[in-house]
Amino acid sequence: MRSPTLHDVARSAGVSYSTADRVLNGRGGVAEKSALRVRHAIEALGYVRDIHAANLSRRRSYRFRFFLPRGDHGFFSVLRETLEREAGARAAERLDVTCRDVPALDAKALAEELSRIEAGDCDCAAVVGADSPDLTAAIARLRSIGVPVVTLVSDTADEVRSLYVGINNRMAGRTAGRLMRMAHRARAGRILILLGSLGARDHRDRLEGAREIMQAPGSKLDLLPPIEVRDRPETMRERLGEALRRDSGITGLYSIGAGNRALVGLFEGLEGPRPFAVLHELTPLSRAALEGDLIDAVIDQKPAEEIARALDAMRAIADGRPPPPTDIVPTIYLKDNLPGAGRGDNLPGAGRPASWASDLTTGITGRTG
Repeated sequence: MRSPTLHDVARSAGVSYSTADRVLNGRGGVAEKSALRVRHAIEALGYVRDIHAANLSRRRSYRFRFFLPRGDHGFFSVLRETLEREAGARAAERLDVTCRDVPALDAKALAEELSRIEAGDCDCAAVVGADSPDLTAAIARLRSIGVPVVTLVSDTADEVRSLYVGINNRMAGRTAGRLMRMAHRARAGRILILLGSLGARDHRDRLEGAREIMQAPGSKLDLLPPIEVRDRPETMRERLGEALRRDSGITGLYSIGAGNRALVGLFEGLEGPRPFAVLHELTPLSRAALEGDLIDAVIDQKPAEEIARALDAMRAIADGRPPPPTDIVPTIYLKDNLPGAGRGDNLPGAGRPASWASDLTTGITGRTG
């Protein structure tokens, strides 16, 4: 059975198509009795407006602005490239997408960028930000002038933003904690957690989730004080290097944020067994580290899906429709289930041991005696 059209509504209401269209779009100039008949016909027929078709007929473009962190963070480079590809693939949807770089973990700088947006400049903005009164105030101002804001990767300002698109970061931290406990197999261990900043909600949520599992009854894991590295490789190199030199009994390492180029470099130079290592985001660096047995697991929030869901949600918000689901279930990558792996011996890492668990057992046994 076909869906009712606006022609059906006009016919049922006894008015012209142009009159029905004026009522539907709130353009006025229609007698109240005629407008009432049109509204009754819409309800009786169950007419649902085709927003996409209406936008095409009016040649409307959606103006979306993204504000993504810059710096030594492969994930955001991947996210930016994914945004460019997805926007290009959706050219028929008339998406006008621009992306501005902002300093990582700098809520004040992001707030200053948002302060430059005026009413009518865009239909929706998407940001990756850290908790800050300045940023909350900037998002609240945009909301007051009719510019909705969507948060990506890390939620913030949930009382004023329109929607969050991303993974449940507390769940991701619990996943990392579970991997650590599985790896140690009820043995004792010393776990070091590295994060960018406690001011970033995603980092804070991952930390708390990991603690929930690793400090649960029955766990023999000793959690060392977390180290903030501000997502900077030079800070990671200095602070992680010092921690490894000071404590040779570290058996597990969970890196919540970025700066992992330095982490991988330190692991390449380690003498003897290394700690079991869990990182976030599948990037060229983390993939190569998995293939080279320098780390053990990567928790990835699927940037292609994140961007696609963000654009769908932003378009729905701009159209005044309920947005589609925006929660994303992350993927756990080991060396053996990397995209494209298992298709031939010429792939990087081919021919090395396939069992991360057996490799890990040897490493932990060597560390803990």
